[in-house]
Order: sequence, then C-alpha cells, then structure tokens
Amino acid sequence: MTDADDNRPARQRVTLTGISSRAWEHPADRGALTALRELRGFDEVVKGFFGMWNERGFRLQYLAGSVRVDHRQYPRVYQRFTEAATTLDVAELPELFVTQNPVIHSQAIGMDKPFIVISTAAVEKLDDEELRTLLGHEIGHVRSGHAVYQTIMMILTRWAANISFIPVGVIAMRAIIAAMYEWWRKAELSADRAGLLAAQDPAASLRLLMKLAGGGDLSQIDTTAFLEQAAEYEGGGDLRDSIHKIGLTAWSSVPVPVARAAELRKWIDSGDYARIVAGEYDRRDGDSNASVTEDVKAAASHYRETFRTSSDPLVTLARKVGDGAADLGGKARDWASRRNS
Repeated sequence: MTDADDNRPARQRVTLTGISSRAWEHPADRGALTALRELRGFDEVVKGFFGMWNERGFRLQYLAGSVRVDHRQYPRVYQRFTEAATTLDVAELPELFVTQNPVIHSQAIGMDKPFIVISTAAVEKLDDEELRTLLGHEIGHVRSGHAVYQTIMMILTRWAANISFIPVGVIAMRAIIAAMYEWWRKAELSADRAGLLAAQDPAASLRLLMKLAGGGDLSQIDTTAFLEQAAEYEGGGDLRDSIHKIGLTAWSSVPVPVARAAELRKWIDSGDYARIVAGEYDRRDGDSNASVTEDVKAAASHYRETFRTSSDPLVTLARKVGDGAADLGGKARDWASRRNS
C-alpha cells in the first residue's frame, strides 16, 4: 500500500537536526526507568545479561528466518525507513528485518547493536505515512536506549515461566518484571511521540493505532468513534471497571491502543509537538548536562497532574478521600487551636 493508493499528496517534513531523544521522551518514561535502575538487584541482573547473553546468536535467528531490508529487498520499506531516520537526524541506520506474522507488530531488540523487526502484516496493511510512523516509533526506541531493557524484559519473562516451580525465585523475578512492565508502558508513549515526529502527520499516527486495534480495514472504522472509545476507557464506568483496568494492564508491556491515542492527542494539544517541529527542542550536545533529579521531578509532576485531572472512577474516589482527609485535618487543627486559646 502506498500514499498514491489513497491519493494523499506527499508531505514536506522538517529535519530535526541534532534532536535529542529527551525531546520526545515521556516524563514518566524517564522517571520509571530511573526508579527501575534503583530497584534492588536490578544492576546485578543487567550486568549478568551483558556478561552471558549472546547477541549474535539472537540476531542470527532473524538473519536465518526473516528478510533483511535494504534497497534490494523490500525497497519501499527501506525508503520509508531512511526517510524516518533522516527526519530524526539518525545517520547510522540499525539493521531492519521483516518477519512472517499476520499481526501488525514491530520491536527493537539487542544490547550492543540493536536492530528492528517488523511484521509482514505491517508491510501489507500500512500505507506509506503509517509505515514511516511505525519505523520512526522503533527508531525512537533505539535512540532512547529502550532496546536493551526490552530485550532483558523479554528474556526475564521467559525465565520466570521456567522457574515458576521455585517460589522465592519467581517472586523476586516477578517484582523486577512488574517494574519493567510499568516502565515499558511509559516507554511506548515516548516512542509514539518519536513516530509522530518522524512522519509529522498526526492523522497517520491515529490511523496506525486504529489499525493496531482493529486490523487494517479503516473503511469500517470511524475516527471520532475511536476517540470516543478512548475517552470512555479513560473515565467511563465505575469502580469495577477501574479494577479491571488494573488487571488488564499490570502484566502487559504495551498500553492499549485507545489509551495511546489519548496520550498522543494530549501531547499534540499541549503544543509540545508544534514547538519541536518549529525548532524548539533539546539537542544531543546538551545530553551530558541532563539532570537525573530533574527527570524524577518531571515524572512526579506528571503523575500529580494525571492524578489531579483523571476522570477514572478509582482515581476520583482516591482524590475525594484525600480531600476529605485534608479537610478533617484542617478542622482538627482549628479545634486544637481554639482549645489552646
């Protein structure tokens, strides 16, 4: 499928020269990754992986069973790939493979030299703008250093299944996996922003998420109705729905498509996307001056704002309980003051 198939004219994209991954990283992504690194035992796990994991063998699986993309193999995909990399000012392209899979899917894998894998369904069902968005999404993961931790998470999940007969071992492993899942859901939000910046087409980003949710036939899907779904998912229902959502996401590495659509829409509406395209963004030459403390503060600020504005029934109840406790505390202080007087 190409842009010509649906008669959309080619878009002019702005090259984001020298852009740092910090420009698109979600504050909760950076904060969750910082918290993950502080988790007891996590450093040892990372060191162990680097010491024993054979990245070459993992890459060989794809070299043997998939198609490596270049100007001769999947030239359309390669063209979109180079365009996304150029827009994000990435000079050295990671390896890209297409693997047989009937579901639209992509991932960045590897530690020392990450590579990207996309499914045949992505090639077949996505138009040029959507494909460019998807490839930009994965380039964003690579540039943000996400591939290392995604690879660790993927292998840890397999290990947890293999040592489930050891109670203590699986509990410790599950604690690390749960923390990694929480971080990875936030990392996906960062990569969604990178994908949008690579294609610079908000409509294509939304179409991609719609196709991830419902297959590939957009003639049967309405954009307004899909965004209504996102709003209902975020704030609809009652406490039972809130509890079900916790169960739905706790052991999932990827946020649900409607939630990703809502988050990306918020980022666009905030004006940050327009400012970056206009040239106002963090640059790589300032990365060495980035403050971990500021990252943690930004993440905390994000969670506070989310708690304050969320329409989720469980969060709303917690907010009311907190406000009630604050009011009760204030009345108790007033009463104590009058007694002292």
